[in-house]
Amino acid sequence: MLDANLKTQLQSYLQNLKTPVELVTFTDDSPKSKELNALVNEIVELSSLITQVQGDNSHERVPSMLIKSVATGSEIRFAGLPMGHEFTSLVMALLHSGSHPLKISEESIEQIKQLDGEYKFEIYISLSCQNCPEVVQALNMMAAINPKIKPTMIDGALFQTEVFDRDVMAVPSVYLNDQLFSQGRITLVEILNKLDKNAGAKQAEKLNDKENFDFLVVGGGPAGASAAIYAARKGINTGVVAERFGGQVADTMAIENFISVKATDGPKLVANLEAHVREYHVDIMNNNRAKKISKNSETGLIEVALENGAMLTSRSVLLATGARWRKMNVAGEIEYSGKGVAYCPHCDGPLFKGKKVAVIGGGNSGIEAAIDLAGIVEHVTVLEFDSKLRADQVLQNKANSLSNITIITNAQTTEVIGNGKKVTGLSYTDRRNGESHRIDLSGIFVQIGLVPNTEFLQGDIELTERGEIITNARGETSMAGVFAAGDVTNVPYKQIIIAMGSGANAALGAFDYLIRTPIVSTAELTN
Repeated sequence: MLDANLKTQLQSYLQNLKTPVELVTFTDDSPKSKELNALVNEIVELSSLITQVQGDNSHERVPSMLIKSVATGSEIRFAGLPMGHEFTSLVMALLHSGSHPLKISEESIEQIKQLDGEYKFEIYISLSCQNCPEVVQALNMMAAINPKIKPTMIDGALFQTEVFDRDVMAVPSVYLNDQLFSQGRITLVEILNKLDKNAGAKQAEKLNDKENFDFLVVGGGPAGASAAIYAARKGINTGVVAERFGGQVADTMAIENFISVKATDGPKLVANLEAHVREYHVDIMNNNRAKKISKNSETGLIEVALENGAMLTSRSVLLATGARWRKMNVAGEIEYSGKGVAYCPHCDGPLFKGKKVAVIGGGNSGIEAAIDLAGIVEHVTVLEFDSKLRADQVLQNKANSLSNITIITNAQTTEVIGNGKKVTGLSYTDRRNGESHRIDLSGIFVQIGLVPNTEFLQGDIELTERGEIITNARGETSMAGVFAAGDVTNVPYKQIIIAMGSGANAALGAFDYLIRTPIVSTAELTN
């Protein structure tokens, strides 16, 4: 199962175990069970603190494994083979079950300990989903702290009947005590906020107590991270407030055009970015969304109001809120989002194995999605609004060579059709003759570009007709002291490396602004 290099790395990690761990396996004679047993046997050989026990299959999914802490009695389950993106989740579960310290705040640890009641979490994932491990690992860490929390990772591709019975059509899908709890990426803090109703107020109170920043970055993507590093290196008080660090890059699979790095992926790049930012002791305030920005005429400070009620103030601000996938804005899209309408083919594609799906959009992302899906699903229909595809010719050639991809141009999607529970088809109009058509299918993957995250800036910051922030060569916006960078701005090309460069540029522009702008003292305000 594991190659020599991976075994060596794993053995090194397992040296951090402090207390015994039991691996209870629930297997039969199936090929996947044999693979799971082989994996467990290899793990057991790497540490004297890990033992294997064959469990009773009568009340467990098969194949699956239970990681049990002998010291605390905590239980973490993996239904299926936790490889791919979930191998890291397995390693972390072993370490935390063996009393290795968790890298989360003492405040969160105490909050988890105080949770009362029984919490049975079931997390449906796909092994190709780059968002799923964050959710799995968050719940697993909570279980290591509070044994009343019992999470199970479930490979949706392996337990298809269960997925069908529950109409799981997007990953990660999290069930708590047999009721749908969340769908899509959710952080540990967000989970706690849902379980502990007072958590949001506590978080807002803590943020309100922060002193004024010199430079506050709103958004944690490549532009924001780059700007934070450049600003912090100038020795000024720098903060980053973001809904999630990494932004849309965390959802990106293959990155092969980041200069000097031949190949990487989004989650890995985001982890490196965050580690670099933290090297400069930047105050990172995750899981927070901005709702308004304004300038205090008396203090000269810029005020950033957050949705949880908190208010942050700074002498200068960088807006780097990025962009999100554009929606079709047709009937049924919102109703069936997560029930057949999806935006991440890498994440949700395996749930549609052997079924018919559509991809909306004929650009690079749309054709790449079609090619990826063609290896999983029965058939892919690509619908492109324009009269021709916009994808690179090499991608078009590959798509045209695959027998289970059909490409339709001049197609305007008009409606998502479903049965109340899930998608059953879509309607489109042929723009050449106005005729309407219906396609029966199970999934729709929308890949039609990006829309900037600027709704909260309407009326306060000058925007283009498309909602992009207008900036000058220094990254300055229409509000003095407020700068912007990255995909949220009117730069013509939306690329990671361009966002990083514009973030650095805007940070230098902000520093120049700060050294030329006097600080209003408390004495001046009271006179």
